[in-house]
Formats: sequence, C-alpha cells, structure tokens
Amino acid sequence: MKKIALSTIAVFAAWSVIDFIIHGMILSSSYAATASLWRPMAEMKMGVMYLAVFISAFAFVMIFSQFFFKKGMVAGLKYGLWFGVSAGVSMGYGSYSVMPIPYHMAFTWFFGSLIEAAIGGLILGAIIKE
Repeated sequence: MKKIALSTIAVFAAWSVIDFIIHGMILSSSYAATASLWRPMAEMKMGVMYLAVFISAFAFVMIFSQFFFKKGMVAGLKYGLWFGVSAGVSMGYGSYSVMPIPYHMAFTWFFGSLIEAAIGGLILGAIIKE
C-alpha cells in the first residue's frame, strides 16, 4: 500500500508540474486568444482541477499495479505511452473536433498528454517493480 500511495503522490506531482508548463507557459497565449471558450481566471475551479488530476493519477497507478504482471521501468514506460496515446487523442483531437481551438493547441494537448503519461509510467515503474 505504501508503494501505491507513494506512486500516486509522485505521479500527481509530476503531472501537476507538467500541466503548469504546458498550460501556464507554452499555451498561455493560445488560451488568451481563445478566452471566450474558457472561464475567467477568477472563476476557475482549481480545487476541482487538482482533485481530478489526483484521482486520475490514482487510477493510473491502480491500473498498472493491479492488472500488469510485468512491472518495472520498461513496463511502466510502455503502459504510459499507450495510456498517453489514448488520453492524448481524446484530449487533443477529440476536443479539436468539437471546439474552435487552433490546431497547435490540439496537438500540444495530445503530445503533452503523451509525455505526461510516459513520465508517469517511468515514475510508476521505478517505484513498483517486480
């Protein structure tokens, strides 16, 4: 149980930092240019956002720990990459298909999700080993 908790906290922390880089730095001008699509900063529900990231990190960890027989960094990376493709396609291109966002935003959401999940998988594989 300690490895589950440690993995969840580590993945959550990594994803939060990467989210800040992607959304707070890389895409900040894109968000400003599409401001009509988003809540104003004063109305953003950051507590809900962090809770969503924490629950996602916990689910990510639980899927790996409960359903993967091979554990370790290689298995974690493979898991993270496939998870990232799935989440990234949905986040980036699924959103692009229904929202008037610029293509580079969709691609960055896709690629950012892929990188986040791959790093999460590496962290997970380093903590939960065979």
